[in-house]
Amino acid sequence: MTLINITLEILNQVATVSINRPKALNALNQDVLKELRQIFNDFKNNTTEVKAVILTGSGEKAFVAGADITAMQNLSALEAQNFCSLGHETMRLIETCAVPVIAAVNGFCLGGGFELALSCDYIYASKEAKLGLPEVNLGLFPGFGGTQRLARLIGKNRAKELIYTAAMLSADEAYNLGIVNKVFDADQLINETQKNVATILKKGPVAIRMAKQVINQGTDLPLASGLNLEETQFPIIFATQDSQEGIAAFLEKRKAEFKNT
Repeated sequence: MTLINITLEILNQVATVSINRPKALNALNQDVLKELRQIFNDFKNNTTEVKAVILTGSGEKAFVAGADITAMQNLSALEAQNFCSLGHETMRLIETCAVPVIAAVNGFCLGGGFELALSCDYIYASKEAKLGLPEVNLGLFPGFGGTQRLARLIGKNRAKELIYTAAMLSADEAYNLGIVNKVFDADQLINETQKNVATILKKGPVAIRMAKQVINQGTDLPLASGLNLEETQFPIIFATQDSQEGIAAFLEKRKAEFKNT
């Protein structure tokens, strides 16, 4: 697929994916979602070339200002269902991507854009970022996973308040709620996100992938089941070559040379 609405750069095993519709504040439409779906489908089995992803928006005004309301205006109920399903499929691909996906949120991060960020492993934001789920202003509610992921992240009652009131949070407010991990000056956002990713790349890649999988799966399970999942997966990671290399390097007081195996 030729990318029209998204730019993709892969450098030093880091993929930078930028929504590139700045004149539309990077709003999501079917074409954008299909391009995102294709990109993350390609990442699914490509953990050699790509070991981490930075997801951001082009321009200074917006990460993603929401779904493209103009494109939604004349949808039938069936077409709206298909659009919702496409959004869910895309967000789920991002959420389950084998490698870490970090959202670098610059400017407006609203509606579907906020839901897109919530599907990432975590969020870094510029001081100017504004985050919210304003769908009730349109007589709608979040349809790309926001009702579920936000409630799991900050708790049911806080999520209800934000969704019911269509509140727009500053980056600092989102940080205080645990939605955003770190806040940076706008001109440092990408650089600081890249630093974080560079730190991740120094660690055992198989361990990172398995840790993500266990955390994500365990969050949806009762505690006892989640602990059992961790217990069953630990001997698998222990048997990897990377694990043996990491232990040997620690004991020999040298830098580990992980082989992604």
